[in-house]
Formats: sequence, structure tokens, C-alpha cells
Amino acid sequence: MNLAFYSFIFILGTLFGSFLNCVIHRLKTGETLGGNSYCPSCKHKLSFFDLIPVFSFLFLKGKCRYCRQKISIQYPLVEIITGIVFLITFLNYPLFFTPTAIISLGLLLSIFLLLIVVFVYDLKHYIIPNKIIYPALFLAFAHHLFRVETLISWEFLNVLASGLATFLFFFSIYILTKGKGIGFGDVRYAGFMGLFLGFPDILAGLFFSFLIGAIIGIGLIISGIKGRKDMVPFGPFLVTGTFVAFFLGETIIKFYLSLL
Repeated sequence: MNLAFYSFIFILGTLFGSFLNCVIHRLKTGETLGGNSYCPSCKHKLSFFDLIPVFSFLFLKGKCRYCRQKISIQYPLVEIITGIVFLITFLNYPLFFTPTAIISLGLLLSIFLLLIVVFVYDLKHYIIPNKIIYPALFLAFAHHLFRVETLISWEFLNVLASGLATFLFFFSIYILTKGKGIGFGDVRYAGFMGLFLGFPDILAGLFFSFLIGAIIGIGLIISGIKGRKDMVPFGPFLVTGTFVAFFLGETIIKFYLSLL
């Protein structure tokens, strides 16, 4: 029964991942999310069998059925990653069939979907769109409302203070580097990150964001893929740090404190 349920959750996640690919594409083109899906190369309308997550990519051998142009590996990767995120979320947060629990879980999954969009969009276009980060801020605020009994509580004040402090920290970097170190989209995301994670998890999130960013950045320079002055989007590292801190932040912090 558990295997069937979690298989369903993974497949459900891949379906949402397929939708995210549409969101990522149409954010760039400025199109609405309504209307039929089509091939980005030949603009041919896609049928149902062209849109089955992962399977269609494998069956078509990574090429459009109509123009035979290669399909970006982004499409199956986003679908698989979204499926994994859904699976991990349900494994960590068993579903209780109460209105509050269902709404809270729905808000959490909605936030994660937006974070996947931020990761891919910033990686491709070097920008974190306001159309994504502002809804993420609202959802993070709403998510915390379902976790506290009153707005005047330590937990709620904690996340508000964490959001403001992280925003100001990144804003100071933005000012000191005159926008060359990080973009203002990163500053906005930092505010969301602090609000979503709260203290002390935000410390783990920032640590892993900068650590992973430094390792990959140095690796890109050594391999010759990037030069010292080339821009590397920071959003994907911030998103990765957010996921790591959300699911493992408490464990990581306890392990660190045990070493002191």
C-alpha cells in the first residue's frame, strides 16, 4: 500500500514538473499559461502522448515528433526533480486529513514548486523574476500562519526578524559591490529565505548556499567553463541551500553543536 501511494505521489510530482516547464518557458516569452502546449522549435501543437512526463522524452528519444529537433534535457530533469521533491515532502510530513494540515501541506508544496522555477529560470536567464518571488513570499507568510496560534508569538516574530535580517545582509552586499556581486533578485530571495526558514535554520541555509556556490564556482573556473569575471547565477545555490536547511537544518545544527 505504501509503495503504491508513494509511487502515485512521485508521478503526481512529475505532472506538476511538466507544468513547471511550461511556466519557465512562458515566463520568458511573456505568454499566458492558458492555451495548448507546443514545440519551442517548430511551434507545432503537442498531443497528449507528447506530454507524458519523462516517458514521452524517452519514447521520442529526446527529439520533437514533428520537426525532430532535440528536446532540452531540462524537461525530464525538472519533472524527475519535482517528483523527488514531492516524494521527500510526503515522507517527512505524513498527511493528516484535517483542513489545517492539508492547507499547510498544499502551501508548502506550492512554495517548493516556485523554488524549482527560481532554480531553473535563474540558471538559464540570470534573473529571479518578481512574478515568482512575490508569490513565494506570500505563501511563506501564509504557511507560518497555519503553524502558530497567534501573530504575537516567538515563532512568528522569529521568522519575520530572520527575513528582515537576511534581506538587509544581502542588500548590504548588493550596495557594497554596486550590484556586481549579486543581483537584486538575490536580495529579494534572501528575504524570502529568511522568512521561510527562520532562525537558526537560515544559518544552515546560507552556509550551504555559499559553500556549494564556492565549490561549483571554483570548479567552473578551473575547468575553463567560466572565467574569473564571468557571471554565475547565485539563485540556484540559494534554492539548494533552502531545501537542505528545510529538511536537514535542525539535524545539521545539532551535529555541529555536538562538536563544540
